[in-house]
Amino acid sequence: MSGTITNLIIQLVAGAIGGNAVGAAMKNLNLGTLGNTIAGAIGGAGGGALLSTLLPMLQGAGAGDIGSTISQAVGGGAAGAIVTAIAGLIKNIMAGQPAK
Repeated sequence: MSGTITNLIIQLVAGAIGGNAVGAAMKNLNLGTLGNTIAGAIGGAGGGALLSTLLPMLQGAGAGDIGSTISQAVGGGAAGAIVTAIAGLIKNIMAGQPAK
């Protein structure tokens, strides 16, 4: 499997985990399991791709470099969490609920 596909899979999975973690930790931003997973995966892929562009040394995750793989997972998870939190906040604002 090519390094790019491996990086994308790591970012998607880590983003989904990050999104569900935010949903579990912040009940007022929870989008439901499916919503958290989708928002997190999108954020993980987008944030991970941005991180790889900004830090080219992270592109070697497919080559068995454990440091790059961990960095991809952390970056994807953090980006997934952020996107899920923003999506939850936007959902609450659109529903007329005050931000807490």
